[in-house]
Amino acid sequence: MEIERKYLIADLSDVPGQITDYPFSDMEQGYLNTTPVVRVRKSDEEYYLTYKGSGMMVREEYNLPLTKEAYDHLVKKADGIRIQKRRYRIPLEGELLCELDVFHGAYEGLLLAEVEFPTEEKANAFLPPAWFGEEVTYDSRYHNSNMSLRGETK
Repeated sequence: MEIERKYLIADLSDVPGQITDYPFSDMEQGYLNTTPVVRVRKSDEEYYLTYKGSGMMVREEYNLPLTKEAYDHLVKKADGIRIQKRRYRIPLEGELLCELDVFHGAYEGLLLAEVEFPTEEKANAFLPPAWFGEEVTYDSRYHNSNMSLRGETK
């Protein structure tokens, strides 16, 4: 089960400290299906096939490892554009983690923060830090699967 809230970030200078001090992964992902979501992702040198059920803040999610060869084969079958981003992992209070996606390609300049939670109650009680912008958890335009079909959010 995935329980997460999403927020826009106005500018990298809003992030505490230096963004380059945080660990990151470079990602590319393509969508084989959007209802339900079936995605293939390359994260640095790791490869996954992911299934996501319906929902906005809470939904089923299953990840299966792939080989590079399987990823290369499947990503060619993806619909729409490939999403390209660098994901920074920024610790938050309460042992939470912000995954800050800095998009490239068709979404160059988009900054989207995701915070995952162990329970729905903790997600609902979360007070975002001051550097988070507008919450877009319930805005389907910011689901990567929808972004892959549209090509832009602006």
